[in-house]
Amino acid sequence: MKELLIKNARVVSPADGLNEKLDILIRDGKIAELGSGVSCTGEVIDADGLCAVPGLVDIHVHLRDPGRTDKEDILTGCRAAAAGGVTSLLAMPNTIPATDSPETVKYILDKAKDASARVYVAAAVTKGLKSAEPTDVEALREAGAIALSDDGRPVENTKYLSDAMKKAPALGMTVAAHCEDLYLADGGKMNDGEIARRLGIRGIPAAAEDCGTAREIALAAALEVPVHICHVSTKTSVALVRDAKRRGVRVTAETAPHYFSLTETELLRRDADYRMNPPLRTEADKRAIIEGLLDGTLDCIATDHAPHTPQEKTDFEKAPNGSIGMETSLAVGITYLVKTGIMPFEKLIEKMSAAPAKILGIEAGSLAVGSNADIALIDPDKEWKVDPEKLHGKSKNTPFKGMRLTGRVMMTLLGGVPVYKCEE
Repeated sequence: MKELLIKNARVVSPADGLNEKLDILIRDGKIAELGSGVSCTGEVIDADGLCAVPGLVDIHVHLRDPGRTDKEDILTGCRAAAAGGVTSLLAMPNTIPATDSPETVKYILDKAKDASARVYVAAAVTKGLKSAEPTDVEALREAGAIALSDDGRPVENTKYLSDAMKKAPALGMTVAAHCEDLYLADGGKMNDGEIARRLGIRGIPAAAEDCGTAREIALAAALEVPVHICHVSTKTSVALVRDAKRRGVRVTAETAPHYFSLTETELLRRDADYRMNPPLRTEADKRAIIEGLLDGTLDCIATDHAPHTPQEKTDFEKAPNGSIGMETSLAVGITYLVKTGIMPFEKLIEKMSAAPAKILGIEAGSLAVGSNADIALIDPDKEWKVDPEKLHGKSKNTPFKGMRLTGRVMMTLLGGVPVYKCEE
């Protein structure tokens, strides 16, 4: 019987109605007791001045493994997760080969057994993410996948998406939709607007995302089944999700930290680390994203962690889309939402732990007795500078490089075992 005691932490667990100073006794990987003056036969961690929150759940991560382990692999990606307080993550299927077979699902889960975070798998809706042939959804579920998505691309064939959405509920799977009309996107590199015109670069209109969002909502409404909308970035998509929820459509949605903190003006740097898809949008879009988080339209915050090598990101116009985010996501939320008085700390934690756990239907996001002892110890007032060379993943393409952020993960525990400790 192995015990560990976290003493004097401010325990913040919105799912359990907790926001008070408590001791947390961990026994054999589970939370055994919460209270004051708790005793322990094992190691004691004094967390005075720190917040203990449920390990964060990142519902949208690209681990690049198999196929592009020069960018990231399952173990390095999970080390980056742990450094950001993330203890559970959903791995997206645009690997090489795509996660469209039971064998690839099993490969990911087997490799993740020794990782610093719990890895869940989103398998592909169509083979090779090409929208030409559906995958065997039942076989993917049997292999261990818990979600379905062609993320990286939309499912162009609406019938295949519809079939997956109809099958998913009975299988206990979440359909996560990349909403984009590729004809409207037309190979654009950034948000279509004033900045794109100034730079002479083809833009991606907001309508490309909005038309995709409208299609997925229409399917969910017509079929009376759930759908989860990935990486919302536009004011119209926020409005579409809000209206759908009012009508009782079973839709949930996420956004990412860069959409509530940065805008298209960052692209004036001609630095490809600020290019992602969906792209950074306008100030009006950013305000709508924040409002959507506050009123519950946007259920959760995910990172869309997308590693690329420095060589790939050298050419501003030719570089692939994507930025990393797991190590900075909590601090960006604290800096831009909590410290500005926009959002209470507890609400931020809920959107990064309990809410995404509920969407996926996984055991996470809680510090109740009996729960997995997946815990992040945070100093919410600690300032730090984002130095890409000190990050824990293989790639360094963060749009927050050089920025001073507030809020630092000091330690992360997975099943009661410390998997990260801040050394700064």
